Amino acid sequence: MGLKNALKIKKSRKKFRWKDRHYKVKTLNLYAKSDPLEGASQAKGIVLSKIQKEAKQPNSALRKCCKVQLKKNSKMVTAFIPGNLAQKFIDEHDEVMIERIGGKQGRSKGDIPGVRFQVIQVNDQPLHRLVQGKIEKGRR
Repeated sequence: MGLKNALKIKKSRKKFRWKDRHYKVKTLNLYAKSDPLEGASQAKGIVLSKIQKEAKQPNSALRKCCKVQLKKNSKMVTAFIPGNLAQKFIDEHDEVMIERIGGKQGRSKGDIPGVRFQVIQVNDQPLHRLVQGKIEKGRR
C-alpha cells in the first residue's frame, strides 16, 4: 500500500465492474434496446390470433392470451386477456391497447410463462367495462 495506491485500486474496481452482468445491462441500456414498447408504457397493435397458455406448476389452467403485432415497429408480442370470459370480446384483426403486466424486474407475472403484457382496450373500448356489460363493443 503506497501513498498513491488509491488511484490504482479505483482503476481496477472500474475495470472489474464490467464483469458484473447487471452493471453491464444497466450501463449499456440493453433492456431499452430489446424492449418491444421502446420505453413507452402502452402501445397499440393488431390481434393476429387468440391462444391459450398453460399455467406453471403447481397451478393447472389454460390462461387466455393473444398474439399482437405492434403498430409502431411491427414486433410480435403475447398479451394476457384479463377478466372472466373476456376473450369473447376480442376477435382477430381487432385493434387493442396493451400495457406491461408489472412482474418483477420487467419479467412475466404470476404463473403465465413468457407473457409480459396485458390487454386493456379493444377498439378504443375499455376491456373491463366490456366484461362488466356496461358498454357494447365498438365496430370498426
